[in-house]
Amino acid sequence: MAQRNGYFRLSIRDNGTWMVIYPPQEDGKPVRFDMVDAYLTKWRIGYDKKTLSDALGTVREKKELRLTPEKIHPIDESSLVFVDTNHLSAEITLFPPTEGGKMFSRDEIIGELVRGGVKYGLVEERLNALVNEREYCTAIELAKATLPIEGKNAKITYHFNTDLTLKPKMLEDGSVDFHTLDTICPVKAGDLLAELEPAVQGRPGIDVCGKPIKPMKVNNLILRHANRIHLSEDGLKMYSDVSGHVSLVDDKVFVSDTYEVPADVDSSTGDVVCEGNVEVKGNVRTGFKIDAKGDVIVHGVVEGAEIKAGGQIVLMRGIQGMSRGKLIAQGNIISKFIESAEVISRYGYVHSEAIMHSQVSAKTDVIVGGKKGFISGGSTRCGQLIEAKTVGSNMGTNTLLEVGIDPTVAEEYRRLEKMIPELEVEKESCVQNIVLLAKKIKQGEQLPVDKLLLFKQSQKRVTEIEKQIEEIDQRLDELQDDMEMKENGMIRVSQTAYSGCKITISGAVYYVKTELSHARFVKERGDVKIDAY
Repeated sequence: MAQRNGYFRLSIRDNGTWMVIYPPQEDGKPVRFDMVDAYLTKWRIGYDKKTLSDALGTVREKKELRLTPEKIHPIDESSLVFVDTNHLSAEITLFPPTEGGKMFSRDEIIGELVRGGVKYGLVEERLNALVNEREYCTAIELAKATLPIEGKNAKITYHFNTDLTLKPKMLEDGSVDFHTLDTICPVKAGDLLAELEPAVQGRPGIDVCGKPIKPMKVNNLILRHANRIHLSEDGLKMYSDVSGHVSLVDDKVFVSDTYEVPADVDSSTGDVVCEGNVEVKGNVRTGFKIDAKGDVIVHGVVEGAEIKAGGQIVLMRGIQGMSRGKLIAQGNIISKFIESAEVISRYGYVHSEAIMHSQVSAKTDVIVGGKKGFISGGSTRCGQLIEAKTVGSNMGTNTLLEVGIDPTVAEEYRRLEKMIPELEVEKESCVQNIVLLAKKIKQGEQLPVDKLLLFKQSQKRVTEIEKQIEEIDQRLDELQDDMEMKENGMIRVSQTAYSGCKITISGAVYYVKTELSHARFVKERGDVKIDAY
């Protein structure tokens, strides 16, 4: 271990105590004033700080400087041990002895480390090099911690689409490719659904003070699933037991089996009620119903029928509702066209190429694209974005577009608001019965059993109605808070917005009186603002 850095040595002479300063070699560093100062202070040796500082700053070759006329007692080789704040390494700095001072043995150097708090991680080769060839006034790392071996978090790889917000694939003309619907994930019995890479626990390390260093905590995962699914024996792979559709909800995998109707839903099949998915190869005729806990796919046309789905609804051709057709889905609704129907997506979006004279609502977006891309007549409501090429018609068709308020919240608010007057009417009827019968009782009239029963029932019902109205009022207040006006809705019309359209954004209203082109409607400072789009 060659001495490259500058260093100093004290020399005791007849005329006092001197310091011999050695310059650094090649790329070495000069000895630092703070290091020299600490050493001299430790041994209580007086000196002139400015003179010493100047000498250290200008040393280019070996230089001698008398510190004090006093002769000090011999000083043995000494050390300074530094342990870093994380206890990951320890360094020792040696200072040479004076004339008559003793050198450290190998064991004594180790003893200096121990006194400095070092109990583990001695770097033997560096210690041996230092023992064989001293290097002074230089911090030498003689102890290193054994770092922990970090573990690995568990990881689950799903072999199906888990993004419930994914929009359907669009063709160049803006229409939906119904042959590639990534929003619904079909599976077959025996398909691999997911794989688990288990967490790998880390191994602790040891710091230079002999204390354990804990590895980072790893996240453990398990494959969570519902019925119709099984795991491999080692619990690392998940397979479907049935053919159907797969989805991921709250980190839990569900597979719903599919009931297939080979032709139309009509008098030959009756209404279809299914715990899983339903796939109809033909049409759904007027007057019939489909009620599925999973997804519903219809390859033909839906007429004046009603479809309810716990998942998504996909209509390859569309719905001609005849003012009685209804689509209600908990998830997304994708339909080629929507005409004269009521369409409700409670927690997703609605995607179509044309909406005509229909009542459409979605929690998030309503996107109308493709070759036509128009909304004409009826009402279209959603929480965030309505996007279409054309809204209204050149005939001035009344068309309502509303964004900024969750339609499901607004629907509940309107329903509860309508219940209050109905309950008030019922309460008034009960009160009239009570007053009339109470008057007869007061007059001493003996009432028949049925009248007495009516009297008691009316009293009980009045109490129930008052409690129910109180609960409704409380719920209306909560919904009102949810419906607080927020300026976060938007309506985009890429071609024409015709007169007759009513634009509502978070309560702010704008009536289109003259044709607008390439318009974007937003709410700003309480009013509807129109930008070029």
